[in-house]
This record gives sequence, structure tokens and C-alpha cells, in this order.
Amino acid sequence: MTTTVAGLDAAVVDVARRLDEDGYAIVDGVLTRDDAAAIGAQLRRLLDGVPSGRNPFEGFHTRRLYAIYAKTRVLDDITLHPLVLGALDQVLGPHYQLSGPTGIEIGPGEAEQLLHRDDDIYPVARPHPQLVTNVMWAFDDFTVENGATRLYPGSHRSVDRPPESAPMVRAVMPAGSVMLYVGSLWHGGGANRTDRSRLGVAIEYCASWLRAQETQLLVVRPALARTLPPRLRELLGYDIYPPFVGYVDGRHPARVLERGGTDGDAG
Repeated sequence: MTTTVAGLDAAVVDVARRLDEDGYAIVDGVLTRDDAAAIGAQLRRLLDGVPSGRNPFEGFHTRRLYAIYAKTRVLDDITLHPLVLGALDQVLGPHYQLSGPTGIEIGPGEAEQLLHRDDDIYPVARPHPQLVTNVMWAFDDFTVENGATRLYPGSHRSVDRPPESAPMVRAVMPAGSVMLYVGSLWHGGGANRTDRSRLGVAIEYCASWLRAQETQLLVVRPALARTLPPRLRELLGYDIYPPFVGYVDGRHPARVLERGGTDGDAG
């Protein structure tokens, strides 16, 4: 999706508004179908040999790709997409980081995932400010039949689980689309009733004062981090949450990277 600065600003405002009102926002055409297919092909190569999930939450017919930023650079640009980061600035504030980025390929025969909220892993009393926002990129068409995510609009405003009578929508979107949804929204993966898999990647961001789900500082060691764009390094955790959470030997971690430090750096 090509847009002017003014158009981008308007899109960010619109996405932030929908996140506040509904808890989620879908934007079509952020990637071309060709770009989505190319990224999907690379992720599927990495998924070769990856076993299916170990429990009902992961999905017994779903393959998940972890430690993504150690394995490929194919997601770097979309991780830093200005529409995404602009909306995150509005929802999470200026200081956030990558938490649990995961490639998710829902295979044929997969059942519906348990409904959940992504921020339930943090023992913070509700109501609270948004702690987590997930960004789902579609590399295949997401349809009702192949497992489009089930969402309960407005449920991010409630402390309780939505009642069975609550309206539910499915995140149907073409390849190249992106969906943002806040961590307090009730949702769950859909069942795949087709004979083909459905691939997306959920790039989760959390407030920087929280511990990330996946330890990105071990996933992306300093030798690799030095080669990455500065903003991506910050999102991986090589940053400070003011005034000084995250320092290394009394210094900002970026300064440690610049001088080529840290013991046992094997890349």
C-alpha cells in the first residue's frame, strides 16, 4: 500500500480509533499479493521439518515457527512498517518491544482454538492500560473455511469472558492484509475445514517494562543484532525503558553493542 505522509497519518488515526472502539482493525492491501506470496514461501521453507503443536492451544494440526528473527530477515520490513508502529505508538505509548513473534500455519483438520486474551499471561489487575498488541500478517487468504481468527468486538472493554450470545466476527482478509488487535480482546484461531494450510505470522509487541514471552536477547545475539536496523534492535530489547530499565553494566545496551561487547557473544 503506497500512501502519502498525510494519508499515512490518517490511516494511523483510523486504525488507533478502531483498536480503541472495537479492539481490532484490519487493513487490506498493505502488501501486494506477490510480496505476501514471497514472504510466505520463505516461511514455509523454514517450517519444513517443524512438527505440529504439542497441545490443544498450539494446535495438533498447526505448525509454529519460533525464534524468527534469528532465522530470517524476511519479516524485518513489515515489523517496522510505519502504519503498524504509528498505531502502536498510540496504543502502547512510545516504549514497547517484540514479545512473542510466531509464524502460524493452520493445517487441514485443525479445530477451533480456545478463546483467550493475549495479555492474560501478565498478573495485572483489570482494568488496566493496554499492555500488548498483536499484529497478524496474512500470507494466504484468510477465510471462514480455512481458520480465520474469531474475534469478539468490544470484549477488550470487559473484565469477564464474553457470553455465548455475544456477537462474534471472523477476520476474513486477503493475502497481503494486516490485522492489529489489542491483548485484552477475546479471540481464538478458527478451524481449518479445507484441504490446504493457512499461513500468517503474529508479531506480538508488549510494553517494554514487561518481560517478553520469547527471550529475544538470546534469539538474536549481539553479533547479529549489530547488523540490524537500530529501530529493530530496540524492538528486540536492546533498549531502555525510562529511566533505566534494561541497562547493561550501567550503560545503555546500544552502547554495549557499539563497542562490540558482552561476554560469551557467539553470534
